[in-house]
Amino acid sequence: MDIETLSLTDQRDLVKSREVSASDLAEACYRQIEKLNPTLNAFITVVPPSQDALPNEGSTPLFGIPLAVKDLYDTKGIRTTSGSRFFADNIPSKDAFVVQKLKKAGARVIGKTNTHEIALGVTNNNPHFGACRNPWDITRTPGGSSGGSAVAVATGMAMTALGTDTGGSIRIPASLCGVVGLKPTFGRVSLSGILPLSWNLDHAGPITRKVEDAALMLQVMGGYDENDPSSFKTLPGDYSSHIRDSIHGRKIAFAVGQFVEEVTDPEVQKAVEQAIRILEEQGAIISEVTTDFLREAALANALMTQADGAAFHRERMQEHPDWFGADVRLRLETGAGFTSSEYALARRTQAEVKRRCEILFEEYDVLVLPTTPIPAPVLEGEDAIERARQLTRFTAPFNLTGLPALSVPCGFTSNSLPIGLQVVSRAWNEAGVLRIGYAYQQATAWHTMKPPISAQ
Repeated sequence: MDIETLSLTDQRDLVKSREVSASDLAEACYRQIEKLNPTLNAFITVVPPSQDALPNEGSTPLFGIPLAVKDLYDTKGIRTTSGSRFFADNIPSKDAFVVQKLKKAGARVIGKTNTHEIALGVTNNNPHFGACRNPWDITRTPGGSSGGSAVAVATGMAMTALGTDTGGSIRIPASLCGVVGLKPTFGRVSLSGILPLSWNLDHAGPITRKVEDAALMLQVMGGYDENDPSSFKTLPGDYSSHIRDSIHGRKIAFAVGQFVEEVTDPEVQKAVEQAIRILEEQGAIISEVTTDFLREAALANALMTQADGAAFHRERMQEHPDWFGADVRLRLETGAGFTSSEYALARRTQAEVKRRCEILFEEYDVLVLPTTPIPAPVLEGEDAIERARQLTRFTAPFNLTGLPALSVPCGFTSNSLPIGLQVVSRAWNEAGVLRIGYAYQQATAWHTMKPPISAQ
């Protein structure tokens, strides 16, 4: 039995039925970590196997599941570096709100994953803890800033993982590593105990191998947190009950126009067009929709990310600017240099694009477009800031709008590099996004593909 290819629900049920033990799941991950982490550098800190008793198995949806946590989330008694020299020796006294919830649900933290420094970048080429490498081609970036989490899931070093997303940092590495990444609606998942990059744009979410696993993770992660000012009081979401419903008659907007087409790699465009045909074969109603208005959204998101990051890290920049890596320091300096007028105009763009999206989703159930315009670029000698501009082009607009967005594997290039399909919907409609993603997943086999390095 190949445990790591099973869904989280199947893994949990095997543990509950005692066909396998929680230790068996963990040991499978630790074997992969021991074998692959020296090459891929997905983990900054590996947590030794735990002998602690699990919570009551009758009430825990993630009973015994090994969980990798992006090293931006506080973990009680476990070093939390945020990929930064400033926090290299930081050991939190309590868990982030989401980590608490996942532990109560039965998950076990097996390690803290590598991240682009302070999450301000998408290459995961970290100057303090080493570069994280793409398992499909170790000369290439896995994407970021949640690159370590995506690599861990893609290679079986973890059964599921946590990421954060300010301009695409869950969806980009999911796309480049061939796994599933979900950015929920802004305010759906608490940010308490997670190092901020942008108070206005940060999202927390899961990275998994399958869409149904992302639904299960969100079921646990979501919920109101009175200590997080960005948290919304909403009815408890139900993301799994209707995930298998037919998509016949669902209206899908397929993004076209210069904003998408002028920069998209031909192999990426072809894979997404094939995905659209597969959805159409299942009865979805496809309409081409020009989305050039998203261009200004991507630019506004970049400005706000850098300005908000500069505000949060202002004291560290004053005291030890040399402690930041070159690309991150430059972006923080740029952010600090924006004027209040420029920031106000970006916020106005945010309001306008939110309204455009509200109007769009009055007519369509979801919007579909590539997750990234290009496959994984080479890691060495790259311009990290230019790569950030390229890789976040199609993801950043949906941080600005706060809308739920999912990346699912939808093919490979001729160089065997993964391609991601992005599904977006109106606020709070994670269930609809997951339903489309699941329907596509079940009609294809891309999510079953594993990088050759994981089997060596």
